[in-house]
Amino acid sequence: MALVLAPETPVEDWLDALDAQISRSPSFFAGRPVVLDLGALPSEQPDVAGLLQRLNSRGIRIIGTEGQHPSWQGLEAWAPLHASGTRPARPIDVPDEPRPAPTHDSTSLLIDQPVRSGQSIVFEKGDVSIVGSVASGAEVIASGSIHIYGTLRGRAIAGLTGNHRARIFCRRLEAELLAIDGVYQTADDMNATLRGRPVQAWLAGDAMMLATLD
Repeated sequence: MALVLAPETPVEDWLDALDAQISRSPSFFAGRPVVLDLGALPSEQPDVAGLLQRLNSRGIRIIGTEGQHPSWQGLEAWAPLHASGTRPARPIDVPDEPRPAPTHDSTSLLIDQPVRSGQSIVFEKGDVSIVGSVASGAEVIASGSIHIYGTLRGRAIAGLTGNHRARIFCRRLEAELLAIDGVYQTADDMNATLRGRPVQAWLAGDAMMLATLD
């Protein structure tokens, strides 16, 4: 499943915000395929091919583009991923399975099924709640806090957009990685006495703290 990046004008400001995100989470784009949605750029946007080169130089692996204007030149190396004109599934919309349960609060997302290995749930508007477990090789990413009412075996990344007050809660900790606002711990860093127990994680200054919920 590919991530979608949608550049906006002014492009320099958008790149600055992207650089700030990469600075907070240096490994966020590592090895992840990216589709570039150019539909928000004006038809007279100069040097779009140069923009793609600048993204590539940041280690962002572009596998396709969409929404480009016919007058733009030099995009052949990044041919449209979806020739039919259909839009690729955006991670923030959640993969086809599991489907989000209806919610009246646009600042939270509820997933009422387990998250399987290889799936990526990304929600940039607030908190994510998972009624089930997160498998090894899966990831849940939120701009707010993450609540997992099951076993967390994959990766949980909270505070994506710089929210240092975000927290991560899980019923059973078996995580590969926990991260909040760019501060992270891998499985090797975590206190072994916390494995298999209900745990919360939060930031105290520049340090990540973990404690049981018992």
